[in-house]
Amino acid sequence: MKKVCIAIVALSVSMTTMVSCKEAADKAKEATEEAAGSLEEAGDELKDAANDAADTMKEAGEDMKDAGEKAMDSIKKAGEETMDKAKEMGEDMKASANETANDLKKVAEDAKEKIEH
Repeated sequence: MKKVCIAIVALSVSMTTMVSCKEAADKAKEATEEAAGSLEEAGDELKDAANDAADTMKEAGEDMKDAGEKAMDSIKKAGEETMDKAKEMGEDMKASANETANDLKKVAEDAKEKIEH
């Protein structure tokens, strides 16, 4: 009977140990799966962050391109306005010079008439 009791105790201890080992293995497997899921999730979040950064940089580049085009348009418009104004001033100076020349011609003709009479 003693041998049977020892055998039952030994069997009980080995069953308890086996159950405990199985539970430990299951917990280790579960922890490994959770860690893998967490790493996968972190990888997806990093990928999303990288894509967001790339999109932001692309938008910034497009905004800078638009700003550059607007600046070039403004410079072109200012240059055209300056050229138009310079042309207008040149025409005004030409008209003024012609008027002055005509006045001088008239003065010269008047002086010539006075000298001749």
